[in-house]
Amino acid sequence: MNQYDLIIIGSGPAGLSAAIYATRAGLNGIVLEKAGVSGGQVLTTYEVDNYPALPGINGFDLGMKMREHADKLGAKFQDASVTGLKIAENPDSPDAYHTVVCDGEEYQAKGVIIATGAHHALLGAPGESQFQGMGVSYCATCDGAFFRKRDVAVVGGGDVALEDAIFLARVCNKVYLIHRRNEFRANKALQEALKTYENIEYVLDSTVEELKGTQSLETIVVKNKNSGELREIQAAGIFIAVGIVPDSGIAEGVVEMNEKGYIIAGEDGRTNVKRIYAAGDVRSKQLRQVVTAVADGANAVTSFQEDNL
Repeated sequence: MNQYDLIIIGSGPAGLSAAIYATRAGLNGIVLEKAGVSGGQVLTTYEVDNYPALPGINGFDLGMKMREHADKLGAKFQDASVTGLKIAENPDSPDAYHTVVCDGEEYQAKGVIIATGAHHALLGAPGESQFQGMGVSYCATCDGAFFRKRDVAVVGGGDVALEDAIFLARVCNKVYLIHRRNEFRANKALQEALKTYENIEYVLDSTVEELKGTQSLETIVVKNKNSGELREIQAAGIFIAVGIVPDSGIAEGVVEMNEKGYIIAGEDGRTNVKRIYAAGDVRSKQLRQVVTAVADGANAVTSFQEDNL
């Protein structure tokens, strides 16, 4: 049996921060990562302009720097797909071990930090699954270059949607920004930046009804919520940014969650189960950014140290 002081599930910014703090504290820990690469969603971010001291850093570079920091300290990583979590019979006992179940193998630890992150929400429109990878994308910085000098659309009204629209406006002929409300909820700085691009057209109070094409996406059918009018937009690509869904399935029935599936935990990372913690985008909180994720990782490790005294 693989036994550790601390198991960290996931190696996005929260998991990597936890790995750094745990290793510096001399804990016998391990990071379990299913993707085979560290960094999480930040890897697909073209530019991170709000991380202190590193303005404008490429998201991939930021993720790699975090991983390099953890590697330099000697943090241990293992490629593993976690399928379940078993609470110790007596979690209040200082000698209790929780069990993390993976494909074909189990790991035990006194403490577990769940830093599994989240994934992009689906639009749910007819044709979305049909054209995935053939015009439908959830990552503008990953796929935007394929649509250079072509017409594309972005769906959403939050920070990510506006960031995507701005990024695409730099390389594409035209960008249609489709949002179901009549105003954006993104921060004001992004809204002001959006106004400087003449090739971005707003399609507000509208929803995507259908995605059409032959071999790849060709037409986006949108419906105005006020008039009911249907409009067909010719576009080679559509980038969907309508929110994220927490990857909290392994914790279902194990720790408390809210109605959206986020794990309920405070700033200290503590869940309702002794020595099980949540960090990063999977945790219920106000702001989900790289800076809050790394803080979560540090706090979770600190809480474990306090709980393990």
